[in-house]
Amino acid sequence: MERVLVNFFYCHPVGHAIEALYYANGHHAANPDREVAVVLNAATATELADHCPFISAKYVVDHPLFTYTNDSAARVAHLPREWDWVIDESRRYQDFQLAMFPGLKDYYAATDQHLKPTQGRTVVTSPKPGYLRRQHLRLELPETTVTQRTITIMPSGSSEPALYPSVDSWLLIMDALTDAYPDAKLVLVGKLAENDRTSTTLTEHDLKRLLGHRSQPENCFDRGLIEQLSAVQASDVFVSPHTGFGMAVLAAGTPWLTLSGGRWFEYFFNGVPFRSIIPDTDRFPSYSTFNELPVIDTDEGPRTPSMTRARITADLDRIVAAAGELRDGKVTYEQALSEYFPALLNAHNGDKSQLWSIDNVHMDYL
Repeated sequence: MERVLVNFFYCHPVGHAIEALYYANGHHAANPDREVAVVLNAATATELADHCPFISAKYVVDHPLFTYTNDSAARVAHLPREWDWVIDESRRYQDFQLAMFPGLKDYYAATDQHLKPTQGRTVVTSPKPGYLRRQHLRLELPETTVTQRTITIMPSGSSEPALYPSVDSWLLIMDALTDAYPDAKLVLVGKLAENDRTSTTLTEHDLKRLLGHRSQPENCFDRGLIEQLSAVQASDVFVSPHTGFGMAVLAAGTPWLTLSGGRWFEYFFNGVPFRSIIPDTDRFPSYSTFNELPVIDTDEGPRTPSMTRARITADLDRIVAAAGELRDGKVTYEQALSEYFPALLNAHNGDKSQLWSIDNVHMDYL
């Protein structure tokens, strides 16, 4: 049986683990009879691979990313050496990535020496070993008993607090959702505990205020990743700012309503209906990618323009309407795609060169 290794060592946020599994699924779909294994950064959500039945084996590598190291060979020595194909993460060939993450160069140099493919070495999405684009990744998660319709909220991601709505803004959103959909239980997910993985940049005091909302939301903070994803899978819709966790949500099959407008626009599309609430970028500058966004002082603390209460207030009706569309199944995946990309293009002043997506999905709609 042909053996393929998707060698995807990169940054630790959850979204990059999903990215690796998504690509592995595309290579598996091209030839379902072969074995597809994956290498992941030990600091990422490696347990997600255990919920992908098409993954024959996972290998976890503890290797620095932000610093050089002189023991890379020892750190990759446990990887099986012989494969038919080795398929690397393509960022290994991007000079600006190597400059930001010196350990990336050390890691791939070590695996260049250690791994011995018999048919070839290439990068993810390459047609040489076979790849089918726009496949739909689905995690097989434990089932959760559902007794009430739910809307799950992740208030912030792992970046600095200025990139996410304030607690006051979230209380405003929670008020509006509760009034519009009184049959829905609100559920809060995230992670306060700090370790070598990502955590939510929310304080215990912030969480206490959110849990004190009149809707009496359920607290799923600091539960295990798989348990939280199972809770999200049982929900009608997931609401958050841009976060890599949202990519895992789509892999769980739950619609994602994104309060878009951070550094990154939404670029992962996985066969699930979604809505990205794109701000008026003339009023609320957004989408700087690796560059910084302006931060302004407000009565709710430092915020980027698109995460201020003024922006949330301006888009509140759109947020509530989109939540209703998604939870009631009134928007299809194809409709979401066909409406999102023109709006995103408009937010970039018609410059198509500024847009990108995993598997170049956007190219089919512009």
